[in-house]
Amino acid sequence: MNAASRLYESEFSVLIVDSIMAPFRVDYSGRGELCIFLLTLAERQQVLGRTLSRLLKISEQFNIAVFLTNQVMSDPGGGTFAGADTRKPIGGNILAHASTTRLYLRKGKAEQRICKIYDSPMLAEGEAVFQLAEGGIIDPND
Repeated sequence: MNAASRLYESEFSVLIVDSIMAPFRVDYSGRGELCIFLLTLAERQQVLGRTLSRLLKISEQFNIAVFLTNQVMSDPGGGTFAGADTRKPIGGNILAHASTTRLYLRKGKAEQRICKIYDSPMLAEGEAVFQLAEGGIIDPND
């Protein structure tokens, strides 16, 4: 991982990994199948676990926040009533347990966005509505 060597050279306060699961989805062939150059589910989870462990060590060593973005997938069996959100994050429990605080961002009405805190040891579950503008994040226009 080249990130640690770069952190020695300059001061940083956050390390952002965009789409943490993207490389794992490309190399993953299926639940139990093994193809040339592809990983089985167990192998993928082991590599993911090692990657997350390295990121945690970097966070602790350099006292920086690590911010991971992730993809969601449709879970047809996830909604128990009409209108329920059937999307769920990919990566399984290994990614969920490695995260300290999890946020779920979604589009609201018009230009509004909603950020839901749903797993945090320090913050209660809740939602915040905001808008993005040229100057940054602003209160939503009602």
